[in-house]
Parts: sequence; structure tokens; C-alpha cells
Amino acid sequence: MIALCAAVMAVCSWISIPAAVPFTMQTFGVFLAVGLLGGRNGTLAVLIYILLGAAGLPVFSGFAGGIGHLFGATGGYIIGFIFSALLMWLAEALLGRSNKTLVASMIAGLLVCYAFGTAWFMVVYAKNSGSIGLITALSWCVFPYIIPDALKILLAAGLTRRLRPLIMG
Repeated sequence: MIALCAAVMAVCSWISIPAAVPFTMQTFGVFLAVGLLGGRNGTLAVLIYILLGAAGLPVFSGFAGGIGHLFGATGGYIIGFIFSALLMWLAEALLGRSNKTLVASMIAGLLVCYAFGTAWFMVVYAKNSGSIGLITALSWCVFPYIIPDALKILLAAGLTRRLRPLIMG
């Protein structure tokens, strides 16, 4: 199940929904994996997904892979998936697996991913192109994704609620 969820994350990263700012389903895959498998196994699935990409397999958005992708401007968001999963695991351990806890931990995990990824983006961007302000970075990297990411959280939570009893018995 861990390997299957890592593969689902790869497929989700390849799904690009065209819009003014295109977005993928990567975060959906992360939330679904942790929701379905629980904190420990879901975090392992996220880690395997990232390690596969770091090893060069084209599992990231745009069929990209390689360690260089992780060190690029948007690599911090991918690394942020680990922190999202860990936070969801912590919430599960402390508060249980209720639907409210799951949704709240997904939202908190997304905020952690945004924070880590945006800080990473600002550092890499400054190194390559010059300094950038926080509001500018947020307007490029976070604000356009808030509504799509909220919809992905709702979809992942709904699927988790329906599929987890079937998968986990």
C-alpha cells in the first residue's frame, strides 16, 4: 500500500490542470496517502516518492526528476511534503483520526508546505535572480493555489473517509 500510494503521488504530479496558473494534483496525492495509510505509512510513502524523484525517476510535475529538481526554486515545496506528512502524523497521534482532525491537519500541513516552499523559493530566487519580497513570492507561489488546494483537501478528505474502511479493513 505504501508503494501504491507513492505511485499515486507520481501520477498526481503528472496531472496538470490548465488555468491562468496551472496546478498539479501533487498535494492531493500527499494528503490522500497520509489520510488512507495513517501518519507513519503515509509519511513513508511521501518519503519514497521524493527519494524516487531524487534518484532521477520522472515522478515530479512535468515528468521531471533528479536531485537538481529538489534544489531548484520549487523544490522546497516538494521537501515541504515531508513536513506536511509529519504534521498530519503528529495530529493523528495527538488527536486521533476523526474527520475534523484529518481536515484540520491537511490544512495545517498545507500551510507548513507553503511556508517551507516559499522560504526556499525566496532563497533560490535571490541567489539566481536577485532579492524578492515576501508578498511578491506569495503572489507567485501561494495565492493562486489557495482555492485549488482547498478543493484538493476536500477531495482527499472525502475519498479518505470512503476508501479507508475498504483498504484498512
